Amino acid sequence: MPARPAASRRTVLRGAALTPVAGLGLTACQGGDDRSAPLAGPVELGPESEVAEGGAKLYRDHNVVVSRGGDGTLKAYNTVCTHAGCPINKLDGTKLICPCHGSEFDVTTGKVLREPAVAPLKPLTVEVENGTMVARPQT
Repeated sequence: MPARPAASRRTVLRGAALTPVAGLGLTACQGGDDRSAPLAGPVELGPESEVAEGGAKLYRDHNVVVSRGGDGTLKAYNTVCTHAGCPINKLDGTKLICPCHGSEFDVTTGKVLREPAVAPLKPLTVEVENGTMVARPQT
């Protein structure tokens, strides 16, 4: 039986260099911490005046975005990306942009504007209590 050739130094080093990179990519896509947890109960967001008519505000600490329509109505959505569970940390006008894979969402409707996400953002209930916005999971 012929002897098996020994692996070259280059082959061993290449394998060692690529192994940690593959593991890091998976961790980053999965959110990996409590910041990607869904909203479990009511949270106070801030004064109603923080969200201008036709605008939106991102509350990163709670994974919530609130928008105000031209008629003054407030809408809120969970900002955990529906593609890979990453917490979304960028708001550009009324568009949320996921840092993991570039999915984009309209914060006035929750709809996907750019894939890879295909499911819309999860809507939340938002009410004003004593001038403070409070977001809750929908029941």
